Amino acid sequence: MAYYGRLAELERERSSFAVATVVARRAPVSSHVGDRAIVLADGRIEGFVGGSCSRDIVRREALRALRTGLPRLLQIRPGGADADAPTNDDCVVVAMGCASEGAVDVYIEPHVSHPRLLVVGDTPVADALARIAAQVPYDVVRVVLDAEQAALPPIPRVRTIALEALQRHLEDTGSDERAQLVAVVASQGHYDEAALAPLLAAEPAFVGLLASRRRAAAVKETLAQQGVDPDRLASLQAPVGLDIGARTPGDVAISIVAQIVAAAPRPQRADADGEQVTAFDPVCGMEVDVNTALHRIEHAGRTHVFCCAGCRASFAAEHQLV
Repeated sequence: MAYYGRLAELERERSSFAVATVVARRAPVSSHVGDRAIVLADGRIEGFVGGSCSRDIVRREALRALRTGLPRLLQIRPGGADADAPTNDDCVVVAMGCASEGAVDVYIEPHVSHPRLLVVGDTPVADALARIAAQVPYDVVRVVLDAEQAALPPIPRVRTIALEALQRHLEDTGSDERAQLVAVVASQGHYDEAALAPLLAAEPAFVGLLASRRRAAAVKETLAQQGVDPDRLASLQAPVGLDIGARTPGDVAISIVAQIVAAAPRPQRADADGEQVTAFDPVCGMEVDVNTALHRIEHAGRTHVFCCAGCRASFAAEHQLV
């Protein structure tokens, strides 16, 4: 129950994490089928999926799965075994040169939370958008005038802030989270410019305006006169929503969610250069994350990293190091 309680807690916190589960093994290995661990976005591991060598490999591949948003089957094999086995984005084969001659398969499933969605306005479309997006589930925050908050109908899992507090809300949001932020201004002329100016300045991932083309052009002209950066104005999606022949507020809300999904960055099938610095253990040849490696030796002006204490000791003995 503690495991599932922890998953529920992470989901409530909208944390990104990966679940690693041992699905097959060949003795001798310390893990068993059904052993599992939670790998947090900062690399911490809660649970057990094997000894130090397997643990480091699982951590590395779990973090890669979080970056791509794609699950993968990790097959850890003794050094040299299954050397010709295919490795692709769905199945990764890693040779391990540590003392154990066993093998283990670990299924890694990433859980990446949806970003925060700011819905601005007390209108039927804004209400429908907040309700639909909360089911996706985005982290929905409704933004209305302070005087409108009391009469706003509550929506499960949707928070409300006053428009007057929007600037402070954006300032209190971390830069990484702001870069993932999504916002839709659907006040339909009531306070479009007042909301768009701070939103565009925050440089979120997506800002949309619910308006006709003529009204959108007028809003952009007003913002330009107020000194809003031209590049940010060019990023404004207006009119927002895909052309699906929407008529009702619910239809319009669906078209907006569809555009947000279509505009979101797609998971990459390969890691981008420089996302993680790795090196190869000079003893067993295993790839090791330089940032988290526990076993290191400074020799001949270089820092050598090792997957385990045994490999470090072998290297030290070979080079007559203390």
